[in-house]
Amino acid sequence: MPSSVGGGEPLWPLLLYGGLVLVVAVGMLVLSHLLGQRHAARGRNLPFESGLDPTGSARLRYGVHFYAVGIFFILFDVEVVFLYAWAVAFRELGWPGYVEAVLFIGVLFAGLVYVWKWGGLDWSPAARRRARRGSEDEHRSPLG
Repeated sequence: MPSSVGGGEPLWPLLLYGGLVLVVAVGMLVLSHLLGQRHAARGRNLPFESGLDPTGSARLRYGVHFYAVGIFFILFDVEVVFLYAWAVAFRELGWPGYVEAVLFIGVLFAGLVYVWKWGGLDWSPAARRRARRGSEDEHRSPLG
């Protein structure tokens, strides 16, 4: 077992600290198990819904449009991180940085228009059916 780390500092304080953290964590878990209350009330294992009784199963299936909107939000929200970094370094980047930021926003806008035309931002089922039917008509063969 090495007695020092890198520059000659002893390793035992790190090992002692890690061991003490492990002992405290395990000790808290064991004490809470031994000293904790044990009772089985009627609603003890029910999911909490703001003080109301649950009305149905917690295992509901969501429509795919919820996930699509979530993914679109993440994709378009990441732009804020890049634009913030660009704004911080605005003076150092000059006009080339400005042009690149405008191109970046343009690409994101083109993506937003594509998602909008695709119907990914429409919440009503009728609008999604119309968008799907329109895309099927575009891909239909002129021969029938």
